[in-house]
Amino acid sequence: MTNLTQNEISTLTAPLEKALIPFTKRFPGSAGERQPVHTVYGGAHLFKSDTARKLGEKAVQVFEEHGVDAFTFSRAIGLPEIHAETIWRRVSEKLRREPVEDFRVDFEDGYGNRPDDEEDHHAQVVAGELTKGMSNGTLAPFIGIRIKPFTQELMHRSIRTLDIVLTTLGGKLPDNFVVTLPKIQLPEQVALLCNVFDALEPRLGLAPNTLRLEFMIETTQSILSENGESNLPRFLDAARGRAVAAHFGTYDYTASCNITASEQRMDHPACDFARHMMQIAYAGTGLWLSDGATNILPIGDRETIHRAWKLHVDHIRHSLVHAYYQGWDLHPAQLPTRYAAVYAFFLEGLGAATDRLQNFMAKAGQATLVGDIFDDAATGQGLLNYFLRGMNSGALTEEEALATGLTLEELRSRSFVKILKGRRGTFEGNPR
Repeated sequence: MTNLTQNEISTLTAPLEKALIPFTKRFPGSAGERQPVHTVYGGAHLFKSDTARKLGEKAVQVFEEHGVDAFTFSRAIGLPEIHAETIWRRVSEKLRREPVEDFRVDFEDGYGNRPDDEEDHHAQVVAGELTKGMSNGTLAPFIGIRIKPFTQELMHRSIRTLDIVLTTLGGKLPDNFVVTLPKIQLPEQVALLCNVFDALEPRLGLAPNTLRLEFMIETTQSILSENGESNLPRFLDAARGRAVAAHFGTYDYTASCNITASEQRMDHPACDFARHMMQIAYAGTGLWLSDGATNILPIGDRETIHRAWKLHVDHIRHSLVHAYYQGWDLHPAQLPTRYAAVYAFFLEGLGAATDRLQNFMAKAGQATLVGDIFDDAATGQGLLNYFLRGMNSGALTEEEALATGLTLEELRSRSFVKILKGRRGTFEGNPR
């Protein structure tokens, strides 16, 4: 029995319900789409419709020549041999089937500043190659262009390049097409790109909000404004619903912190601070977070390649531990270690995660103890996310995920709460 009437309760809760409407709109959580494990980028002057396939062929060549076999490869990159054969087999298959998940045609650092007529020409050529790739089915499943930054000197050139590419495409975009805006310092730069999109979409016959963008977070001003406030949420506001991802730029960011070249590395503490700020600002917004690139490339003799491979794997693992499930790759010889590191990360935790989730489901979400790991109800979603990430990345098979006792339908619901509600009848009578 309650002393409050339903009308009184409704009156009391009305202000919060009103406040929750914009809150839930801004923080919808993950929509569950597949997030690529990397972004590979290359200069616009080099891009061809079959670039992804050619990168895969080069990656396979290096993988077989210097990886030699499963155990040589696993020892070289410091992975446990217990999963060596599985990782080798899955990496080999991946490199042949889909070597590049996300590709960025670069008009910025990987392209440089060129005469206007030359960049105009390359913008047209890129659009033609994208069209050819769409027709032939040879593009990476995620693709886009990186334009020049919106600085005083370059914003006009940047917009012109974007306009030429999109106009030459004639309104027919590749699947999962995105425009990357680098070196952002002000929310007004993001707003300008959205204004350009607004102007172009009707002229190209595109529906409103078709064009999407992603942030490059690589300046100190991105993290803190001149007033000591974070610009990151302001970027999201300025994007007006068009932003899909935020990518961290390791080397521009460390340079802006006055870190010397010899210490500019992926696992520098300054980078961890910036990445954690990005997590705080964008958690729950649905934006994908991506880490930067390892700039020590696996080029040279076998010893040099193995050393660079090991560094690449260490950097990827550092990213994964910090919940950055995507990163940038600069060279085809990095593709084997990108997939190997991701696959190993999930496979190493598979047994324990399976046992914990099985036990968790058996107890219907009660707090449980498996070994020395204590799980409460909030952990259930984390365990579910582990399997979803593992499956989306290709590290785990459906069969391995189903060993938890969940069905595919339950896994695809992406909600531990929904799974528990769906099994409510099964759990009735369990002791509490």
